[in-house]
Order: sequence, then C-alpha cells, then structure tokens
Amino acid sequence: MIQVSGNNNLQIFKNLVGIKFQLYNSLFTSLPFHKVEKTGVLLSLFLLHCEEGFVKQSSPSDIINSFLKQYTSYGSEQEQVELLFRFVQYAERQVVLFDALEDAAFKHINDMGGNGTLKHLQADVSQHQAEAQLAEKLKDFSVRLVLTAHPTQFYPSEVLGIINDLSKALINDNTALVNTYLQQLGKTPFFKKEKPTPYDEAVSLIWFLENVFYQSAGQIISYLKGQFPNAVHNAENPLIKMGFWPGGDRDGNPFVKSDTTLEVAEALRGAVIKSYYMDVRRLKRRLTFKGVENVLSALEIKLYNNLFIPGHTADLSKKEILNTLLSIRTTVIEQHNGLFLNLVENLISKVELFGMYFASLDVRQDSSIHSLLIEAIVKNTQVLPANYLELTETDKINALLNISTQVDTNAIEHELYKDTLLTMKAIKDIQKINGEAGCHRYIISHSTSALNIMEVFGLMTMSGWKKDKMTIDIVPLFETIDDLQEAGNVMKKLYQNPVYRQHIEKRNNRQTIMLGFSDGTKDGGYLMANWSIYKAKEALTKISMEYGVQVVFFDGRGGPPARGGGKTHQFYASMGRNISNKEIQLTIQGQTISSNFGTTDVAQFNMEQLMHAGISNDLFSSREFTLSPDEDALLQRLSDESYDAFGVLKNNPDFLEYLSFASPLRYYAETNIGSRPAKRSSSAKLSLSDLRAVPYVGAWSQVKQNLPGYYGVGSAFETLEREGKWGDIKALYDNSLFFRTLMGNCEMAMKKCFFPLTAFLSSHPRFGVLWTNIHEEFERTKKYMLRLTGGTELMSDKPVEQLSIQMRHRIELPLLTIQQHALTRIREIDEQTPELAIKKIYEKLVMRCSFGIINAERNSA
Repeated sequence: MIQVSGNNNLQIFKNLVGIKFQLYNSLFTSLPFHKVEKTGVLLSLFLLHCEEGFVKQSSPSDIINSFLKQYTSYGSEQEQVELLFRFVQYAERQVVLFDALEDAAFKHINDMGGNGTLKHLQADVSQHQAEAQLAEKLKDFSVRLVLTAHPTQFYPSEVLGIINDLSKALINDNTALVNTYLQQLGKTPFFKKEKPTPYDEAVSLIWFLENVFYQSAGQIISYLKGQFPNAVHNAENPLIKMGFWPGGDRDGNPFVKSDTTLEVAEALRGAVIKSYYMDVRRLKRRLTFKGVENVLSALEIKLYNNLFIPGHTADLSKKEILNTLLSIRTTVIEQHNGLFLNLVENLISKVELFGMYFASLDVRQDSSIHSLLIEAIVKNTQVLPANYLELTETDKINALLNISTQVDTNAIEHELYKDTLLTMKAIKDIQKINGEAGCHRYIISHSTSALNIMEVFGLMTMSGWKKDKMTIDIVPLFETIDDLQEAGNVMKKLYQNPVYRQHIEKRNNRQTIMLGFSDGTKDGGYLMANWSIYKAKEALTKISMEYGVQVVFFDGRGGPPARGGGKTHQFYASMGRNISNKEIQLTIQGQTISSNFGTTDVAQFNMEQLMHAGISNDLFSSREFTLSPDEDALLQRLSDESYDAFGVLKNNPDFLEYLSFASPLRYYAETNIGSRPAKRSSSAKLSLSDLRAVPYVGAWSQVKQNLPGYYGVGSAFETLEREGKWGDIKALYDNSLFFRTLMGNCEMAMKKCFFPLTAFLSSHPRFGVLWTNIHEEFERTKKYMLRLTGGTELMSDKPVEQLSIQMRHRIELPLLTIQQHALTRIREIDEQTPELAIKKIYEKLVMRCSFGIINAERNSA
C-alpha cells in the first residue's frame, strides 16, 4: 500500500479495519458450524495461550497439549483433533473477513489521486508543459499484466466472489448483508477435493478479467482520453494489455494439451463478448434516441448470436464492433447533444483494449522438450539431416533454418512431443478466430543458448508456419544466475543471424525477453538474483541498441519479495537510463491477483502506479537513477558476498531435507490448489533444480522463516563493514531508489518472520545447527537493516503495513501452531506406527492450515 500520511492513515486503518474486525468478528458465533460459539471462545483463549507459550519458548506441541489439558475435557486424540479442525475453519473465515475489510478501506487509506496516480501524472504534465513529450511516449508505451496459474491462490472462485460482495457490504456498513455473507461463507467449502484442471484454473482467472480488469482498465483509458485527447493512441497502441497463462503454460504441466489451449482461447473470446453484450444492453437503457437505438439493437443481436448460437463466430470482428460504436458516437454528438457520450466512449476504450480475445494467451514450454522433440523428428522422419545430433551448434541452427517440409505429427509417437507440434499449429487457429493479438508469444523456459530459440523457430516451420508469415514472437526466458549472465551473448548470436533478424524486423523490430526472478533467487539468493537481472537488462539493452532492435523486458515476478514481488512499481521507477523502458510487462501470480487486483479500486490504483512509474521515469526524472560506476561496483561486491553466503547454505546436504522436515513442503502436491505438479521431474529424490519456486518459497513462508527474501544480505553487510565500507553502503541506500526498493522488500520479508514458531528445532540432533545458522543470519540482517533505515523496528516507516502484518499474524498464529503440532505428530507416528489411521487426519490438518496461512499473508508465495 501507499500511505497518504503516516499517523492519520494509521488511525483510519485502526477505525476501518482494526475496530470493525473486532465488531464483525462477533458475528462469527452465528456461523453454521458445529459448536461454533464454544469454538470462538476457545479460539480466543488459544491465541493468548500461543502468544504466552512462545514467549516462554514452548514448542507448538507443548502449547497445544497444555491448552487442551487446561481448557477442555477432551480425553481422546480424535476429539482433540476435531477441535483443532474447528479452529482452522473459524480462522479461515476470519482471514476472509480481514481481507474484505482491507479491500473496503483501501480508497480511504490510500490517496487515490496522490503520488503515483494518473491525477498526479496529469498535474506533472501540466506543470512541465509536457503534452508533446507524453504523446510521443504513449505511441509505443504500454503496461502488460500477465495472469498466471501458478498455484498460490488458495481461495476457490466461489469464495473470491463472496469476498468481493462482502467488501461492498462493508463499505456500506450493511451489517445484515455482512451477516448473510458470513453465513454463506460458513456453508461454502474452502477445501478442493479434486485438483483443478488447467481449464478450471483459466475459468477462475477469467472471473478477474470480467469483474475487475474489464472495468478498471476501461476507467483508466477513459480518464487518460479525457485529460490528454491528443496524446492517447489507444486504437493503434493499447496502453493496457492483458496476458494469460492458464491453458497456454505447459512447462512442467503434463495436463495442458493443445486442445486445452484451444478451449481456453474460446473461453476468453466468449467472456469478452459476454462483457460487451452486457455493456450494450446497459447502453440501450440510456441511448433510446432516434438513429441510435436500432443500430445498438443490431449490435446486441450479433453479440448474442456469437455467444449462444453455434456457427456465428466468424460473423463478428473487433473492427465491426468499433465501427458500429464510432458511428453511434458521431450520431450522439451531432444529433443528441453528446448525451451519455461518456458511456459510448468507455465501451469504445474497452473494445480497443480487449479486442475479441480479452487477454493474449501465451504459450510456454521448457527448452529441453523442444530438444527432445527434435531428436524424435531426426529418428522418425527425413525432415532434418540424419547426422543432425552430431552437428555443432552453428550447423544445427543452419539445418533448422533450411527446413521447408512440414512434419507429419503421426510420425511422432511420444504424446508430449506430438502435442508440442499440435500446439504450434493451434496458435494459427486461435489467431484466425481471436485475432493475432489473441495468441502471438511462445516463451521458452530455461533458455541457455541461441540454439534453444532457433529450435522453436525451426519447429514452427515444421508445424506448418511459413518463415515469412510467422506472426509469432519467440520469447527466451533466462532464469538461473549463469543464464542471466550469458543472456547478452545469446541474443547477440541471434541478432547476427540474418534469418532471425529478418523475423524480428517483421515483428515491428521488437524482441521480447523474459527474465525470471523465482529460479534466480533459488539459485543465487535474494540479492544476487535481483542484481543479476538488473545487469542482464543493462547488457541486453546495450546489445539490442547496437543491432537496432527495440528490446522489451517481460519480468516473471511472483507475489513475495523472494520471487520478485513486493513494491513492484518502485522497481520500474528506479530503472536507470541504460535500461529499456518502452513497456512494463510482468506476471501477476496467485495471491497477488486477489490482493493487488481483487477489486476495481485496488486494481485501478495499482495499474496507475505501474503506468506512472513507466511514463514519469522518462518524462520528468531524466532517468536520474542510473547507478554510478562506484555504486555499481559496490552492489556487485555486495551481491557476490551474499551469493557466497547463500551458496554455503544451499550446498549443505541437509538444506532441502531440513525444509521438508520442518515445513509442509511434501504436501503441496496434495493441496489441490493447482493443476501443475510441485516438481519438474518424477524423481523420488528432492533436488533444488527440480523443485518449483512456488512450493519452495511458500514452504519457507509457512515456517515463518522467509529465507529466500533476505539470506546472505546480512553476511554481505558484515563483510564490507569490516573492510570499512559501511559509509558507502549507507550512501548507496540514501542515493539509489533501486537499492532502497531492494532493501524495503527484504525488510517486508523479514517482518513476516516468526522464529519462535520453530525454535524447538534448535536442539534437534540433525537440523539444530542449520536452524541456528538461519536464525543468526536473520538477526544479522535485521541488525544492519535497522542501522540502514534508522528505524527502531522493521518497517517502522510504514505504520499501516506494519499494523496489517501484525494483525494478520495474530489471525494465523493458531494455524501456524496447529500445523507445526500436526507435523510433529506425523513424525512421531512415522517413528512408531506409520500405518496408524490418525496419521491421515493429521496430514489433512497440515494441508488445511496451509490454506489459511497463505491467504493470511497475501503475498507469501
């Protein structure tokens, strides 16, 4: 959140969120749960018991056992576990209430026309008389938000709808309606009995497109058109672009097939046409004028036929809808005094933004799959030279570029490899129906060489695409530290290739490059991952400029700082002049979708922050944030020291075993929150390279250690202080917005830590030393962070966020305690009688606690 002013906003937050939470929390006693009233009373006592117990350094199991003995008469373990499940049920609903209260209070706590908003931009443009510069900037600038299906969203779509309605009721102080929605929450299951299919995931995220982004993006563009009518070129260059991964992202997800991609594309088209249809029906209630009503009715019928009558898909295009609305606009201006013109303008803006596709469906696959597919083609066809696999990289690229024959997919027996070719064909089918913008990017995970990109180029040809008519942007994704450092050389080889260079020219001379934060953090630690991406952007910008290519960076960011999240807009505001800034593109994942874009107010505010960061950085700051050579060298040194410290930890043979032992990591695949497996390979042994970033970071958050968000930072500071460079670090913090943003996000990750939860592991014979090392690094980093910021406690300069984290921690503390107790009991049962039936119940308890914990933290995974 961005605060209006500290103390004033803190009081508003206390009134609108803190006090109201206590008031409405009392309504929970009427929830339709077994023994709910007794549960509520006992849960309040249990929370106090947990807080007192952790102060006394008691273990979670000791806290629970002493509570059950002191406050209940339950004799059997079954009865005791049933009470713990009731606590979980109750706390899950408390989290929902708190989420809804924060959403309802958002526009009161945040200055909706203040710093970083479009009203602020408008004032700056007027003050600097920068209308001409703005018009030039907006010719090719845009913000692209790409919704992903990464499984960090624990709320079922039904619950998301209730939160949305509950927020509206809370805004209006409608206690009766709030009570009704809480009753509905009581009857609505939070637990998914079956894994969602990729199509289910798509439907869940389409809800946000229909109910949030459609409205908020339309309002933003209407405002900009109203303020800067000569600067906004939305028809030629939509300023907001939505992207979509569910149904297109098959990296590590065997359940996404070519048929899935086609089904999701159809669902996206249907959703946007439905949105237009509903808007046209609303327009008909206002535009009852001669020369307008009949035209609008004809458009309504066409939209209806497209939605509900088979065979009408080709009857309607974006161009036809826009032409109809533009003719209505002219009639309203010329014959009806511009009455309700704003409503027509708003719908025109939406059609320009969303076309016939709503969100552009990205396709993603791992580079290793393409290599294996090519091996299969070599073995089963004559399309490639028989000795292809023995060729050098350069000769392989030349062979791929000389292909003119389409591969018969029936010649490929392996289902995944065959489907990869079918998916490339499917892109062409989607473009015919939804338009080119509906599906035009193919992303290659784990890109390590120019060959990885040219393999996809060749496979596109083998799937039926013509080289000179390939309306697809091939997007390499660089993720590990080594790959990020090599990215410049990889792109240089591609730019030097005449055939690929010609392809880029046909794609508006623009190359999109994706940079992944999550795997970088897993590979090199927090500081090195962020710095490596910054340096990669510098190098890629320089090389692209040398070859006359416009590079666009697509950032794979998760929710928490450990996965590139946190104060995202500040990262973009802090980029120096030596980093390309034509577009802002980033993934919006899991909880970040509902927490940062869950309502129209919140979504509009956060989209404006991103737009403002990208525009004002060029127009007003002169990109003054570029690091000096000395600052650059200092950050490199800090990153190197941090990387070394993290490497010692990562290479400890017990590192992943500790995480699996202390956290619910092994249960991620069973939570049924996403269609994708938690690991890339089916190997029984756990390895860091196979482990997905979402369960990796999420597991650390659930043991309240958040290691990926700070580990190594304190050690780096300590080493450089010993060399007498603390003054330089402090100066870097004072002068560099990029470094301050990095440290601010690190501070947020640390604020959400709670080491007393797992302090009992400090004496563990195998993992005690590891726990102590992690805790010492936390304390070390905290000490230096407070010296850096001048605060007395973490996040003391952000009192509203600080209080929000503290209140959420109190809601989740019973869940954290119960989860750790359940994990302890599972370990005890495994050592004694592994087949004991109650073990399954404890495993279910672990998973149920995960739901509430992750949701309570909002951006923890």
